[in-house]
Amino acid sequence: MTTVKGGFAPLAPPRFATEVPMRRPANLWRDAWHRLTRNRAAVVSLVYVALLVLVAIFASVVAPYPFQRQDLESTDLGPSAAHLLGTDGLGRDELSRLVYGSRISLAVALVDVLIVLVVGVPLGLMAGFFGRWLDVLVMRTVDVLLAFPNLLLVIVVITYLRAVLDQPSGPILALVGALDGITGGLLGVFIALGLVSWLTVARLVRGQVLSLREKEFIEAARMIGSTDRRIIVRHLLPNTLAPVIVAATFGIPGAIATEAGLSFLGLGVRPPFPSWGILIAEGVRNMRAFPHELLFPAVILAITLICFNFLGDGLRDALDPKLKVD
Repeated sequence: MTTVKGGFAPLAPPRFATEVPMRRPANLWRDAWHRLTRNRAAVVSLVYVALLVLVAIFASVVAPYPFQRQDLESTDLGPSAAHLLGTDGLGRDELSRLVYGSRISLAVALVDVLIVLVVGVPLGLMAGFFGRWLDVLVMRTVDVLLAFPNLLLVIVVITYLRAVLDQPSGPILALVGALDGITGGLLGVFIALGLVSWLTVARLVRGQVLSLREKEFIEAARMIGSTDRRIIVRHLLPNTLAPVIVAATFGIPGAIATEAGLSFLGLGVRPPFPSWGILIAEGVRNMRAFPHELLFPAVILAITLICFNFLGDGLRDALDPKLKVD
C-alpha cells in the first residue's frame, strides 16, 4: 500500500485478465428450442414435417399431373421417367395422388389440433379451476366418451352421418351435405374426431390446473385482486401450454392414422379425392402383380407417423423443466 501526503492513496480496483460473460436470463422457450436442436431425430423429423407442409400447400405446383387425370393406355406402370412412382389401374400418376393426399392428412391433423385447443384446453381449465358441478359434468362426459373404443365410436358416427347426409330431409341437412361434398367426405371425419380428440387433453389440463391453483403465485394474484379470468389467462394457461403442445403433437399421428384407416375401409374421403388410405386400399388389391402401388403410399404414411412421434418425443424432452441446458 502506497502513502501520499496527508494519508493513504486509494486502492485501484482489481483487474481481471478475462471478464466472465454474463449469462442470458433463463427462458423456457429459448431453452426448450436449444434442447430440441440437440435431438437429431427430432430435428430431422421437424425438417420432414416442414417439407410435407410445403408440399401440401403447393401441391398443384409440385405434382406433375392433376390427381384425377387418367391415361388408360398407361395403366399399372412401374416407376419411370414419365411417372416417377408409376401409375395405378386407371392410369393415374401415383406421385401426384400421394402429393395431393398429403393435403388430406394434414387437414385432418390441423383440425385435430384446433379441436384440442378450442375444446379440450378451455374445458380442462374451467373444470380444474372452478371445480364443483362443472368439474363433475366435464369429467363424467369425458369418462363416458372414453368408455367407448375410439375407432368404433368414430365408425358409428360416420356411418350415421353418411346415411343422413346422403338423403337430407331439410335445408340445414342439405347445407351440411353440400359442405360434406365440398370437403370430399371429410366433414364426417372432422365431427367424429371432434368427439374423441379433446378428451385426453382436457383431463391432462385439468390435472395441471388442480396442482397449480394452490401455488403461491396464484394466491398472490388473488391477494392483489386479480379476477378469475385474469388468473386463468395470465397465470394458469401459460403454465399448461407445454404439456398441451406435447399432447397435441402426439395426437396428430393418431388422427392421421385414423383417417387413413377410415379411408381404407371406405368411410373416409370419397373418390376421386386421393387419400393415403385409399391408395393403400387400392394397392392391396394389386400387391402381387404391382407391388409399387402399395409400397409407396404405405412407406410415406409410415415415415410421416414415425416423424410425428419422434417430434413429440423431442418436444416432451425439450419442454421438461427438470432438464438443464448444458
